[in-house]
Amino acid sequence: MTTIHTAQQDRAQVTPDGVVRSLGLGPFTCETGGHLPEVTLAYETWGTLNDDGSNAVLIQHALTGSSHVARGDSTEDGWWDQLVGPGKTIDTTRYFVVSINMLGGCYGSTGPASADPDGVPWGSRFPYLTVRDSVRAEALLADALGIDRWHSVIGGSLGGARALEWALVCPERVERCAVIACTAASSAEQIAFAQAQLQAIRLDPGFAAGDYYPGTGPVAGLGLARRIAHITYRSEPELEHRFGRAAQGAETPFGSSDPAARGRFQVESYLDHQASKLVERFDANSYLVLTEALMGHDAGRDRGPLHLALRDATAEFFIAAVDSDRLYFPSQSHTLAQALPGEVPVHTIVSPIGHDAFLTEIHQLDQRLREAFYTDH
Repeated sequence: MTTIHTAQQDRAQVTPDGVVRSLGLGPFTCETGGHLPEVTLAYETWGTLNDDGSNAVLIQHALTGSSHVARGDSTEDGWWDQLVGPGKTIDTTRYFVVSINMLGGCYGSTGPASADPDGVPWGSRFPYLTVRDSVRAEALLADALGIDRWHSVIGGSLGGARALEWALVCPERVERCAVIACTAASSAEQIAFAQAQLQAIRLDPGFAAGDYYPGTGPVAGLGLARRIAHITYRSEPELEHRFGRAAQGAETPFGSSDPAARGRFQVESYLDHQASKLVERFDANSYLVLTEALMGHDAGRDRGPLHLALRDATAEFFIAAVDSDRLYFPSQSHTLAQALPGEVPVHTIVSPIGHDAFLTEIHQLDQRLREAFYTDH
Protein backbone atom coordinates (compact mmCIF):
# COMPACT_ATOMS: atom_id res chain seq x y z
CA MET A 1 0.00 0.00 0.00
CA THR A 2 1.26 3.49 -0.80
CA THR A 3 0.83 6.52 1.41
CA ILE A 4 0.43 10.09 0.15
CA HIS A 5 2.50 12.62 2.06
CA THR A 6 2.96 16.33 1.79
CA ALA A 7 6.41 17.40 0.59
CA GLN A 8 7.30 18.67 4.08
CA GLN A 9 6.28 15.42 5.75
CA ASP A 10 8.12 13.32 3.20
CA ARG A 11 11.40 15.17 3.56
CA ALA A 12 11.22 15.02 7.34
CA GLN A 13 10.51 11.32 7.67
CA VAL A 14 13.12 8.59 7.78
CA THR A 15 11.68 5.77 5.72
CA PRO A 16 12.91 2.27 4.86
CA ASP A 17 14.75 1.62 1.61
CA GLY A 18 12.77 0.15 -1.26
CA VAL A 19 9.29 0.94 0.06
CA VAL A 20 6.78 2.74 -2.15
CA ARG A 21 5.73 6.23 -1.16
CA SER A 22 3.52 8.70 -3.01
CA LEU A 23 3.53 12.45 -3.24
CA GLY A 24 0.78 14.74 -4.50
CA LEU A 25 2.21 17.42 -6.79
CA GLY A 26 -0.82 19.49 -7.75
CA PRO A 27 -2.26 20.17 -11.24
CA PHE A 28 -0.36 19.23 -14.38
CA THR A 29 -0.77 20.31 -18.00
CA CYS A 30 0.59 17.94 -20.63
CA GLU A 31 2.73 18.95 -23.58
CA THR A 32 -0.11 18.41 -26.07
CA GLY A 33 -2.67 20.28 -23.96
CA GLY A 34 -4.26 17.59 -21.79
CA HIS A 35 -4.79 18.53 -18.18
CA LEU A 36 -4.83 16.61 -14.91
CA PRO A 37 -6.20 18.56 -11.93
CA GLU A 38 -4.04 16.59 -9.50
CA VAL A 39 -0.98 14.43 -10.13
CA THR A 40 0.51 11.95 -7.72
CA LEU A 41 3.83 10.20 -8.32
CA ALA A 42 4.80 6.99 -6.55
CA TYR A 43 8.48 6.44 -5.91
CA GLU A 44 11.05 4.60 -3.82
CA THR A 45 14.36 5.67 -2.33
CA TRP A 46 17.50 3.98 -1.02
CA GLY A 47 20.20 5.59 1.10
CA THR A 48 20.36 9.13 2.45
CA LEU A 49 20.51 12.47 0.67
CA ASN A 50 23.63 14.32 1.79
CA ASP A 51 23.63 17.88 3.07
CA ASP A 52 24.42 19.54 -0.24
CA GLY A 53 22.19 17.20 -2.27
CA SER A 54 25.06 16.13 -4.52
CA ASN A 55 24.67 12.35 -4.19
CA ALA A 56 21.20 11.85 -5.70
CA VAL A 57 20.88 9.21 -8.43
CA LEU A 58 17.71 8.79 -10.50
CA ILE A 59 17.05 5.33 -11.97
CA GLN A 60 14.35 5.06 -14.63
CA HIS A 61 12.31 1.89 -15.21
CA ALA A 62 11.40 0.21 -18.49
CA LEU A 63 7.95 -0.03 -20.10
CA THR A 64 6.25 -2.44 -17.70
CA GLY A 65 8.74 -1.99 -14.89
CA SER A 66 8.19 -0.33 -11.55
CA SER A 67 10.13 1.80 -9.11
CA HIS A 68 11.32 -1.31 -7.23
CA VAL A 69 14.89 -1.24 -8.49
CA ALA A 70 16.43 -2.97 -5.48
CA ARG A 71 15.24 -5.05 -2.54
CA GLY A 72 16.31 -2.60 0.16
CA ASP A 73 14.38 -3.21 3.37
CA SER A 74 11.51 -4.91 1.54
CA THR A 75 10.98 -8.63 1.00
CA GLU A 76 10.79 -8.38 -2.79
CA ASP A 77 13.73 -8.65 -5.16
CA GLY A 78 14.40 -5.60 -7.29
CA TRP A 79 14.84 -5.62 -11.06
CA TRP A 80 18.40 -4.20 -10.85
CA ASP A 81 19.56 -5.81 -7.60
CA GLN A 82 22.80 -6.66 -9.40
CA LEU A 83 23.55 -2.96 -9.80
CA VAL A 84 22.04 -1.15 -6.82
CA GLY A 85 22.62 -1.74 -3.12
CA PRO A 86 25.21 -1.51 -0.34
CA GLY A 87 28.68 -2.06 -1.78
CA LYS A 88 27.41 -2.45 -5.35
CA THR A 89 28.19 -0.26 -8.35
CA ILE A 90 25.54 2.25 -7.30
CA ASP A 91 26.37 1.98 -3.62
CA THR A 92 23.40 2.98 -1.49
CA THR A 93 25.70 3.69 1.46
CA ARG A 94 27.15 6.52 -0.65
CA TYR A 95 24.33 7.56 -2.97
CA PHE A 96 20.72 8.54 -2.47
CA VAL A 97 18.91 6.52 -5.12
CA VAL A 98 15.45 7.50 -6.35
CA SER A 99 13.20 5.61 -8.74
CA ILE A 100 9.85 7.02 -9.84
CA ASN A 101 6.87 5.17 -11.25
CA MET A 102 6.20 6.94 -14.53
CA LEU A 103 3.18 9.19 -14.84
CA GLY A 104 0.45 7.23 -16.65
CA GLY A 105 1.52 3.90 -15.20
CA CYS A 106 -0.25 1.59 -12.78
CA TYR A 107 2.16 1.23 -9.87
CA GLY A 108 0.92 4.12 -7.76
CA SER A 109 1.44 7.17 -9.97
CA THR A 110 -1.57 8.89 -11.52
CA GLY A 111 -2.73 6.87 -14.52
CA PRO A 112 -5.85 5.84 -16.43
CA ALA A 113 -7.06 3.64 -13.57
CA SER A 114 -6.79 6.53 -11.09
CA ALA A 115 -9.91 8.35 -10.00
CA ASP A 116 -10.76 11.80 -11.32
CA PRO A 117 -12.04 14.49 -8.90
CA ASP A 118 -15.51 12.87 -9.04
CA GLY A 119 -14.13 9.47 -8.07
CA VAL A 120 -14.50 7.94 -11.56
CA PRO A 121 -11.50 6.23 -13.21
CA TRP A 122 -9.99 8.38 -15.96
CA GLY A 123 -10.06 5.53 -18.47
CA SER A 124 -10.38 6.82 -22.03
CA ARG A 125 -10.25 10.43 -20.81
CA PHE A 126 -6.67 10.13 -19.60
CA PRO A 127 -4.53 12.49 -21.71
CA TYR A 128 -1.82 11.59 -24.19
CA LEU A 129 1.60 11.81 -22.52
CA THR A 130 5.09 12.30 -23.87
CA VAL A 131 8.41 11.27 -22.39
CA ARG A 132 9.04 14.96 -21.83
CA ASP A 133 5.84 15.15 -19.77
CA SER A 134 7.20 12.40 -17.52
CA VAL A 135 10.42 14.38 -17.02
CA ARG A 136 8.56 17.58 -16.11
CA ALA A 137 6.45 15.68 -13.58
CA GLU A 138 9.52 13.99 -12.12
CA ALA A 139 11.21 17.37 -11.81
CA LEU A 140 8.37 18.48 -9.54
CA LEU A 141 9.01 15.47 -7.33
CA ALA A 142 12.75 16.20 -7.30
CA ASP A 143 11.94 19.74 -6.16
CA ALA A 144 9.81 18.38 -3.33
CA LEU A 145 12.61 16.06 -2.24
CA GLY A 146 15.11 18.89 -2.18
CA ILE A 147 17.13 17.65 -5.17
CA ASP A 148 18.33 20.49 -7.35
CA ARG A 149 20.77 18.46 -9.46
CA TRP A 150 21.15 14.74 -10.07
CA HIS A 151 24.57 13.20 -9.66
CA SER A 152 23.44 10.83 -12.41
CA VAL A 153 20.33 9.70 -14.24
CA ILE A 154 20.35 6.16 -15.63
CA GLY A 155 17.85 3.95 -17.43
CA GLY A 156 17.39 1.22 -19.99
CA SER A 157 14.86 0.94 -22.83
CA LEU A 158 11.98 3.35 -22.02
CA GLY A 159 14.04 4.26 -18.95
CA GLY A 160 16.87 5.23 -21.29
CA ALA A 161 14.56 7.52 -23.24
CA ARG A 162 13.51 9.19 -19.99
CA ALA A 163 17.13 9.54 -18.87
CA LEU A 164 18.10 11.16 -22.19
CA GLU A 165 15.20 13.59 -22.03
CA TRP A 166 16.15 14.58 -18.49
CA ALA A 167 19.55 15.64 -19.85
CA LEU A 168 17.87 17.69 -22.60
CA VAL A 169 14.81 19.13 -20.85
CA CYS A 170 16.71 20.01 -17.65
CA PRO A 171 20.41 20.10 -18.60
CA GLU A 172 21.31 22.19 -15.58
CA ARG A 173 19.97 19.44 -13.31
CA VAL A 174 21.87 16.43 -14.70
CA GLU A 175 25.61 15.92 -14.20
CA ARG A 176 25.80 12.45 -15.73
CA CYS A 177 23.43 10.49 -17.96
CA ALA A 178 23.48 6.77 -18.83
CA VAL A 179 21.34 5.59 -21.75
CA ILE A 180 21.28 1.80 -22.02
CA ALA A 181 19.63 -0.24 -24.80
CA CYS A 182 17.81 2.77 -26.17
CA THR A 183 18.07 5.22 -29.05
CA ALA A 184 17.83 8.91 -29.82
CA ALA A 185 14.40 8.37 -31.38
CA SER A 186 11.97 5.50 -31.89
CA SER A 187 12.46 4.13 -35.40
CA ALA A 188 9.74 3.25 -37.91
CA GLU A 189 10.17 -0.45 -37.10
CA GLN A 190 9.96 0.15 -33.35
CA ILE A 191 6.80 2.18 -33.88
CA ALA A 192 5.39 -0.59 -36.08
CA PHE A 193 5.97 -3.28 -33.44
CA ALA A 194 4.34 -1.00 -30.87
CA GLN A 195 1.34 -0.19 -33.05
CA ALA A 196 0.57 -3.89 -33.47
CA GLN A 197 0.52 -4.21 -29.68
CA LEU A 198 -1.81 -1.23 -29.29
CA GLN A 199 -4.21 -2.64 -31.84
CA ALA A 200 -4.23 -6.02 -30.10
CA ILE A 201 -5.52 -4.27 -26.99
CA ARG A 202 -7.95 -1.87 -28.65
CA LEU A 203 -9.55 -4.56 -30.83
CA ASP A 204 -10.35 -6.75 -27.83
CA PRO A 205 -14.12 -6.35 -27.12
CA GLY A 206 -13.25 -6.21 -23.43
CA PHE A 207 -11.40 -2.95 -23.99
CA ALA A 208 -14.72 -1.07 -24.13
CA ALA A 209 -13.05 1.97 -25.70
CA GLY A 210 -10.83 2.27 -22.61
CA ASP A 211 -13.65 2.47 -20.07
CA TYR A 212 -13.63 -1.12 -18.83
CA TYR A 213 -13.30 -0.39 -15.10
CA PRO A 214 -14.24 -2.14 -12.83
CA GLY A 215 -14.39 -5.08 -15.24
CA THR A 216 -11.60 -7.43 -16.21
CA GLY A 217 -10.73 -5.41 -19.30
CA PRO A 218 -9.00 -6.60 -22.48
CA VAL A 219 -7.24 -9.63 -21.00
CA ALA A 220 -6.78 -11.39 -24.34
CA GLY A 221 -5.63 -8.21 -26.08
CA LEU A 222 -3.10 -7.30 -23.42
CA GLY A 223 -1.80 -10.86 -23.46
CA LEU A 224 -1.36 -10.72 -27.22
CA ALA A 225 0.41 -7.37 -26.95
CA ARG A 226 2.83 -8.92 -24.47
CA ARG A 227 3.51 -11.85 -26.77
CA ILE A 228 4.38 -9.50 -29.63
CA ALA A 229 6.60 -7.40 -27.39
CA HIS A 230 8.36 -10.34 -25.79
CA ILE A 231 9.42 -11.74 -29.15
CA THR A 232 11.28 -8.46 -29.74
CA TYR A 233 12.83 -8.59 -26.25
CA ARG A 234 14.53 -11.92 -26.97
CA SER A 235 16.81 -12.98 -29.80
CA GLU A 236 16.10 -15.64 -32.42
CA PRO A 237 19.20 -17.70 -31.46
CA GLU A 238 18.12 -17.70 -27.80
CA LEU A 239 14.59 -18.87 -28.62
CA GLU A 240 15.99 -21.56 -30.92
CA HIS A 241 18.50 -22.74 -28.31
CA ARG A 242 15.95 -22.84 -25.49
CA PHE A 243 12.95 -24.24 -27.32
CA GLY A 244 13.64 -25.23 -30.91
CA ARG A 245 10.68 -27.23 -32.20
CA ALA A 246 10.14 -29.20 -28.98
CA ALA A 247 6.60 -29.94 -27.83
CA GLN A 248 5.32 -28.63 -24.53
CA GLY A 249 5.38 -31.57 -22.14
CA ALA A 250 2.93 -34.25 -23.19
CA GLU A 251 1.20 -31.93 -25.65
CA THR A 252 1.36 -33.01 -29.30
CA PRO A 253 1.43 -30.25 -31.92
CA PHE A 254 0.24 -32.77 -34.55
CA GLY A 255 -2.15 -34.59 -32.26
CA SER A 256 -5.50 -33.38 -33.59
CA SER A 257 -7.24 -32.60 -36.85
CA ASP A 258 -8.89 -29.68 -35.02
CA PRO A 259 -6.48 -26.72 -35.11
CA ALA A 260 -7.88 -25.38 -31.86
CA ALA A 261 -7.25 -28.69 -30.09
CA ARG A 262 -3.66 -29.35 -31.14
CA GLY A 263 -0.86 -29.32 -28.58
CA ARG A 264 1.59 -26.45 -28.26
CA PHE A 265 5.24 -26.08 -29.03
CA GLN A 266 7.37 -25.11 -26.04
CA VAL A 267 7.91 -21.61 -27.39
CA GLU A 268 4.14 -21.12 -27.56
CA SER A 269 3.81 -22.14 -23.93
CA TYR A 270 6.59 -19.71 -23.05
CA LEU A 271 4.78 -16.81 -24.70
CA ASP A 272 1.51 -17.83 -23.05
CA HIS A 273 3.27 -17.75 -19.68
CA GLN A 274 4.75 -14.31 -20.30
CA ALA A 275 1.33 -13.02 -21.34
CA SER A 276 -0.35 -14.46 -18.26
CA LYS A 277 2.19 -12.90 -15.92
CA LEU A 278 1.76 -9.41 -17.37
CA VAL A 279 -2.05 -9.55 -17.43
CA GLU A 280 -2.01 -10.29 -13.71
CA ARG A 281 0.07 -7.23 -12.82
CA PHE A 282 -0.43 -4.50 -15.42
CA ASP A 283 -3.28 -2.28 -16.56
CA ALA A 284 -4.03 -2.31 -20.29
CA ASN A 285 -4.70 1.43 -20.47
CA SER A 286 -1.34 2.14 -18.82
CA TYR A 287 0.29 -0.16 -21.37
CA LEU A 288 -1.24 2.01 -24.09
CA VAL A 289 -0.23 5.31 -22.49
CA LEU A 290 3.39 4.32 -21.85
CA THR A 291 3.79 2.59 -25.20
CA GLU A 292 2.53 5.65 -27.06
CA ALA A 293 4.90 7.85 -25.06
CA LEU A 294 7.79 5.64 -26.17
CA MET A 295 6.57 5.65 -29.76
CA GLY A 296 6.79 9.43 -29.66
CA HIS A 297 10.32 9.48 -28.25
CA ASP A 298 12.52 11.70 -30.40
CA ALA A 299 15.36 13.75 -28.95
CA GLY A 300 15.37 15.89 -32.08
CA ARG A 301 11.67 16.79 -32.06
CA ASP A 302 11.32 20.58 -32.23
CA ARG A 303 15.06 20.86 -31.63
CA GLY A 304 16.41 20.41 -35.14
CA PRO A 305 18.73 17.72 -36.55
CA LEU A 306 20.08 15.33 -33.91
CA HIS A 307 23.58 16.80 -33.69
CA LEU A 308 22.05 20.24 -33.14
CA ALA A 309 19.47 18.94 -30.67
CA LEU A 310 22.23 17.40 -28.56
CA ARG A 311 24.92 20.06 -28.88
CA ASP A 312 23.84 21.93 -25.75
CA ALA A 313 23.73 18.80 -23.59
CA THR A 314 26.12 19.42 -20.70
CA ALA A 315 25.95 16.04 -18.95
CA GLU A 316 28.69 13.46 -19.11
CA PHE A 317 27.18 10.57 -21.10
CA PHE A 318 27.49 6.80 -20.84
CA ILE A 319 25.95 4.89 -23.75
CA ALA A 320 25.55 1.10 -23.83
CA ALA A 321 23.93 -1.43 -26.16
CA VAL A 322 23.23 -5.17 -26.21
CA ASP A 323 25.01 -6.88 -29.09
CA SER A 324 22.09 -9.24 -29.83
CA ASP A 325 19.32 -6.65 -29.41
CA ARG A 326 16.89 -6.82 -32.33
CA LEU A 327 14.55 -4.15 -30.96
CA TYR A 328 17.10 -1.39 -30.27
CA PHE A 329 19.97 -2.14 -32.62
CA PRO A 330 23.51 -1.37 -31.40
CA SER A 331 23.99 0.78 -34.51
CA GLN A 332 21.29 3.10 -33.18
CA SER A 333 23.24 3.56 -29.95
CA HIS A 334 26.27 4.46 -32.05
CA THR A 335 24.19 7.07 -33.89
CA LEU A 336 23.22 8.61 -30.56
CA ALA A 337 26.79 8.57 -29.26
CA GLN A 338 28.19 10.14 -32.43
CA ALA A 339 25.69 13.01 -32.21
CA LEU A 340 26.61 13.85 -28.61
CA PRO A 341 29.24 16.49 -27.90
CA GLY A 342 32.77 15.15 -27.52
CA GLU A 343 33.95 11.56 -27.83
CA VAL A 344 31.37 9.22 -26.33
CA PRO A 345 32.11 5.49 -26.60
CA VAL A 346 29.41 2.83 -26.84
CA HIS A 347 29.81 0.08 -24.28
CA THR A 348 28.53 -3.38 -25.19
CA ILE A 349 26.69 -6.02 -23.20
CA VAL A 350 27.58 -9.32 -24.86
CA SER A 351 24.73 -11.78 -24.54
CA PRO A 352 22.68 -14.16 -26.71
CA ILE A 353 19.50 -13.11 -24.91
CA GLY A 354 18.61 -9.97 -26.85
CA HIS A 355 17.14 -6.72 -25.55
CA ASP A 356 16.32 -8.10 -22.08
CA ALA A 357 20.03 -8.48 -21.38
CA PHE A 358 20.02 -4.85 -20.19
CA LEU A 359 18.17 -6.27 -17.18
CA THR A 360 19.67 -9.74 -16.78
CA GLU A 361 23.29 -8.96 -17.73
CA ILE A 362 23.68 -5.44 -16.35
CA HIS A 363 26.57 -6.68 -14.19
CA GLN A 364 28.70 -6.68 -17.35
CA LEU A 365 28.76 -2.89 -17.11
CA ASP A 366 29.74 -2.76 -13.43
CA GLN A 367 33.39 -1.83 -13.85
CA ARG A 368 32.83 0.61 -16.70
CA LEU A 369 29.92 2.35 -14.99
CA ARG A 370 31.86 2.53 -11.73
CA GLU A 371 34.89 4.02 -13.45
CA ALA A 372 32.80 6.49 -15.46
CA PHE A 373 30.29 7.65 -12.86
CA TYR A 374 30.62 6.07 -9.44
CA THR A 375 34.16 6.64 -8.27
CA ASP A 376 35.19 9.76 -6.40
CA HIS A 377 35.26 12.68 -8.82
